[in-house]
Amino acid sequence: MKHIISSLIISISLWTNISFAQELLYKTETLEIEQISPNTFVHVSYLNTNDFGKVACNGMIVMNEGEALVFDTPASDEASLELINWLENYQKVKVKAVVATHFHWDCLGGLNEFHAKGIPSYASDKTIALARAAGYPLPENGFKKKMSLEAGNIKVTNQFFGEGHTKDNFVAYVPSDKIIFGGCMIKALGVGNGNLEDANVTAWPATVRNVKSTFPETLIVIPGHGKIGGTELLDYTIEMFSTK
Repeated sequence: MKHIISSLIISISLWTNISFAQELLYKTETLEIEQISPNTFVHVSYLNTNDFGKVACNGMIVMNEGEALVFDTPASDEASLELINWLENYQKVKVKAVVATHFHWDCLGGLNEFHAKGIPSYASDKTIALARAAGYPLPENGFKKKMSLEAGNIKVTNQFFGEGHTKDNFVAYVPSDKIIFGGCMIKALGVGNGNLEDANVTAWPATVRNVKSTFPETLIVIPGHGKIGGTELLDYTIEMFSTK
């Protein structure tokens, strides 16, 4: 595939030790894109908040055989259009779908730019209902508990496991690359509680335990904010909210 950087090598030892060969492919003031596995990429954009200042927000891209799936939009229209242009004009891929993993602005704030390009959008029925109540852009297609999408021959499973950061948060799993995109339900190592305005702190640990037990082969975990890691991010999140 053209978008695979020849210098990016993920050896058996790297995977075993949960160390990552990350390759920065694109960087501006509003958007960064890193490749973290043969088919999976992280996009990082920025959201200005009253409580936490300027916050870096992670999303995921899965590319294979000329097709791409985007998980969570960048946090602004500007960064979303920038991402779409990078995918279509530089990677020469068709963006098959964009998925919002919960209803907060850092997941769907740039959704209108995807719709303007005719890109289908997906989210859980709960996410769509909560986005409508908040007056946010609305994903077009809903699902109840589980949905699969494909980029080329790469399948991505989207599944709701319970409440946590929000009532609707779900994760996306890429079996071929053994990667979970946990969104804001999963915390990067060393970070604090973050935004708990819509959280179910009591249910949160059990929800993450369900994620961990369902995808036992996971090697890489992408949190909604902060640095990627391994399954220690799941353990950290469980421990953080088990004490609440």
